[in-house]
Amino acid sequence: MTEKTTQPGPRELFGDVAPALAAYSEDVLFGQAWKSPELSPRDRSLVTVASLITSGSSEQLTFHLPLAQQNGVTEAELIETITHMAFYAGWPKAMSALTVARAVFRAA
Repeated sequence: MTEKTTQPGPRELFGDVAPALAAYSEDVLFGQAWKSPELSPRDRSLVTVASLITSGSSEQLTFHLPLAQQNGVTEAELIETITHMAFYAGWPKAMSALTVARAVFRAA
């Protein structure tokens, strides 16, 4: 597991522009949904990474890949997730995700 780092929260990042969305993100998404006991944080991270790849939301991976590692997902598991998603989400989305992953892993 990687060393835990603190990333700015939604209110800090976007509270001045979209205070309601920032509050929902922080209070409901991360404050409630991510804390639901039915899925572990590790499993939730894998589902989220797969979903971001599928939707082509590569920019959000810069936040969620390190979070996944903090939640116990290994770099090898994340690369395998990207590889697996190539067959379901498409090669371009997987390659875009891989580009982000390489940058995130090298920066760590």
